[in-house]
Amino acid sequence: MLAMANGIEDLTLTLTQEIYVEAPLETTFEALLEQLGEANVKPDGTPMPLVLEPWPGGRWYRDLGEENGHWWGNVQAINRPVLLEMAGPLFMSYAAANNVQYRLSEVEGGTMIKFRHSGIGLFEAEHKKGVHTGWSYIHDKVKRKAEAAK
Repeated sequence: MLAMANGIEDLTLTLTQEIYVEAPLETTFEALLEQLGEANVKPDGTPMPLVLEPWPGGRWYRDLGEENGHWWGNVQAINRPVLLEMAGPLFMSYAAANNVQYRLSEVEGGTMIKFRHSGIGLFEAEHKKGVHTGWSYIHDKVKRKAEAAK
């Protein structure tokens, strides 16, 4: 049975966040790369290390070993330490296209991260509901890591 969407809002996803970090720009950017890569963990503490190749066209994927894994996307743009943008299906194993953008800027006392996740596709309701919690968790880890390293 084919389920039909009620409107364009059922096919789109948009999430924006601003994260203030009390750490220098370069330190925050490095913490972001690390958290989106090998330091990634689920909220329950389960390690979910990803590989992030931080260059244009670099892959972002979950390596399960023995040539198994899940491709999350590719680096679309990177301009250290002020921009990281990736595009791909992310954690979604269905028809979806996503763009994730991080813009970092120096502000008084630290760094401001402006985050935007935009997507279009056949989003599962659970993913659409949980995406805010997931990104907030990751961003909190970035903030803590950067502030601890300053």
